[in-house]
Amino acid sequence: MGQEPSVCEERVYNQIYRTHAEVLRNYLYYKFGDMQCAEDIVHDSFVKLWNKCSSVVYDRVTGFLYKIARNLMIDNLRNKKVALKFEKGLVHVQENEDPYFKLRTKEFRSKLESVISNLPEKQREAFLMNRIDKLTYKEIALRLEVSETAIEKRISKALIKLNSITEIKDFSI
Repeated sequence: MGQEPSVCEERVYNQIYRTHAEVLRNYLYYKFGDMQCAEDIVHDSFVKLWNKCSSVVYDRVTGFLYKIARNLMIDNLRNKKVALKFEKGLVHVQENEDPYFKLRTKEFRSKLESVISNLPEKQREAFLMNRIDKLTYKEIALRLEVSETAIEKRISKALIKLNSITEIKDFSI
C-alpha cells in the first residue's frame, strides 16, 4: 500500500494547480459572473491551500479548493455588488465593417449580456458550461451533481429566454 502524496511537496502542489486552477476559475465565473474576481479568488484559494497544506489530505484537495473558493466568492459578493461582465470577444467585430453593423453588434451584445446576466444562476451556469466550455449535458450533470434531465431543462429554459432577443436569428450562439 503506497503512501499518499503530501500537498506540501512543491511538485505535488504544482500538479494540483495545473490540474484544478482553470477548471476552478471557470466554475467561479459561470456561477458568479465575474472573470477578474474568479481569477483573484482562484489565486487566493491556492494561497490558502499552501498555507494549510499540512492539514489537507491529498484525496480531498478538490473539495477543499472548491469550498474555499466558494466561501471567498460569497464573502466578496457580500462586500460589493457584482455586475456580470463577459469577455470582449463574445461577438467578433471586424474593423472594416460599416458603422451601422458595429452599432447593431454592440446593441446585440448588450442585449445578450443583459439576458444572460438576468438568467437564474442555475440556468446561466449550465448554459455557459455548455456553450463556452462545450461540455455535454452529461458532463455538466456530473460536475453539478444533478440529473441530466435537470440540465436539459435549465439549458432549454435559458434558450427560450435568449430567443426573446429578436436579433438572435442573425447570430449564432
